Amino acid sequence: MFESLSDKLQDIIAKTSGQKELTQENMQDALREIRRALLEADVNLRVVKSFISNIKERAEGENVIQGVNPSQQLIKIVHDELIEILGKEAKPLNFSGNPSLIMMLGLQGSGKTTSSAKLAVKLKAEGKNPLLVACDVYRPAAITQLKTLGEEIGVAVYTEEGVDNVQSIISNAINYANENNFKTLILDTAGRLQIDTEMMAELLLIDRVFHPTEKLLVIDSMTGQEAVNVAENFDAQLAITGLVLTKLDGDSRGGAALSIVHCTGKPIKLTGTGEKLNALEDFYPERMADRILGMGDIVSLVERAQEVFDEKTAREMEKKMAKAEFSFNDFLKMQSQMKMFGSMDQLLGMIPGLKMSKDDRQMISHEGEKQMKKIEVFIQSMTPEEREHPELMNSSRKKRISQGSGIPMHDINIYINQFEQMRKMMKGMNDMKNMFKGFGSKLGQQGAGMLAMQQMRKNMRRFK
Repeated sequence: MFESLSDKLQDIIAKTSGQKELTQENMQDALREIRRALLEADVNLRVVKSFISNIKERAEGENVIQGVNPSQQLIKIVHDELIEILGKEAKPLNFSGNPSLIMMLGLQGSGKTTSSAKLAVKLKAEGKNPLLVACDVYRPAAITQLKTLGEEIGVAVYTEEGVDNVQSIISNAINYANENNFKTLILDTAGRLQIDTEMMAELLLIDRVFHPTEKLLVIDSMTGQEAVNVAENFDAQLAITGLVLTKLDGDSRGGAALSIVHCTGKPIKLTGTGEKLNALEDFYPERMADRILGMGDIVSLVERAQEVFDEKTAREMEKKMAKAEFSFNDFLKMQSQMKMFGSMDQLLGMIPGLKMSKDDRQMISHEGEKQMKKIEVFIQSMTPEEREHPELMNSSRKKRISQGSGIPMHDINIYINQFEQMRKMMKGMNDMKNMFKGFGSKLGQQGAGMLAMQQMRKNMRRFK
């Protein structure tokens, strides 16, 4: 996310590193470039003007100009303004009410129903015992879609098929929730292809009758400037309480995220960062500003590690690593956990201080993941004994595996050599743990694996 804007802002800031101080002249050059970068990222013009004006005002202060490191000063100024424009601080969801009602709003195709299911997954993990309520009685198969998602994530879905009175459905759902100890109701309301009077009238009635604690507008971040128009219209009619930005992982420009808070005055509360149903995250302006400026996001990295990695499995692997007993089966387990963690591109973007060009990130993200699939095929072509005991690999076994997997012997040898290098790195896990001490034990184990994989990437270009 934000790749284009992030790269440009970092380049602009880097240019100031050779300057002795921030002056009127070099600041004008930097501001001109920042303005161009924001406009190219499809940021709303009102936001660009405010952003540039605030940076200029701060940068022209006497204390700033006399500083000894212009590059760091500019980073600080831009970082603070990014946090300001993204909403200053995180705004958690409001769960008051018994049960609490979360009303999901949005145009058709914005990802509202899927986001409802993702929110249910998140709340279930937090112990909120959510109930999904199918309130879209107009779109064909909307109820079926929500029921299918509910079955997939193990969350109950309240439906009344054949009933078109939405107020009756919600009222009955609240009674059902009270009888069955559901603490939070997620109302998947109907969307339209465009905002119309009939649509708003129904939503206004739901709001006035049931007083939901949250009115979350789901916005497709890929729509850029149009996202601001939609948000302003919904807010004018319904006084929304927050925003959910979907497809943020696919938005390389970032215009919607940087515009929508400033233009509506309403916070981004959640972001969709992938297609999987667990890919919904709380939004933290400061962490997002860190990522945009290439400063990483170690806090989110640790939190995601704690959610994804199984502690028992992690400890078992750690013992094997220390004794050089790490097997091909263990590698598959680690790879499976890394997939749950997210894409390599996302992962690398969250590691602070990792200087890597855009080309290298793309190579690791695309070529690297493709090659990991090939390695998985290679391992699955082994016998159970070979997977558990890598030292058994000899010429005849390699030849058989090559024929069974369709992978050339040359690549098989490279894979095995790289695995042995990884094994040696894993053996030093006790020393590695100290390096990752502040990351938490689970992330420390994965940190060693990531370093080993980073070493492997040097040879990735060989595998086409």
